[in-house]
Amino acid sequence: MIRKSLLTLTAAGFMAAPAFADDIVDVAVGAGSFTTLVAAVEAAGLVDTLKGEGPFTVFAPTDEAFAALPEGTVEALLEDIPTLTAILTYHVVPGQVMSTDLSDGMMAETVQGQSVTIGVDDAVTVDGATVVQADIEASNGVIHVIDAVILPE
Repeated sequence: MIRKSLLTLTAAGFMAAPAFADDIVDVAVGAGSFTTLVAAVEAAGLVDTLKGEGPFTVFAPTDEAFAALPEGTVEALLEDIPTLTAILTYHVVPGQVMSTDLSDGMMAETVQGQSVTIGVDDAVTVDGATVVQADIEASNGVIHVIDAVILPE
């Protein structure tokens, strides 16, 4: 419970603008720490979708998470739009899932079609990536910041 409260407090400090003012894409752009994710979303043609009605839950890898991938991976993905799209949509769950909705071992089906596994033991995780900021609300859903890029099987 304390961990979830801390994550919520951290997330509350993330947004300078009032809650629900911007959609998921605008919140990500405004944060400044998702430039690679935003570029990938643009390359895959998913901007209009993520600016759409939703709601969506996005597990958003930071620029550092993308930088941790093997050299050349991001560039290769930007040239392989079907694979890029599959990876990006694997980071999105239909509906708005807040941290208080999570339970250990929970499976959440992604827009890509496969499910991610949620862990809430020592830290909140999504397929092994740690949630470093949770419950960043947008007008059409919620963002949970993760420290790694998760990949479908």
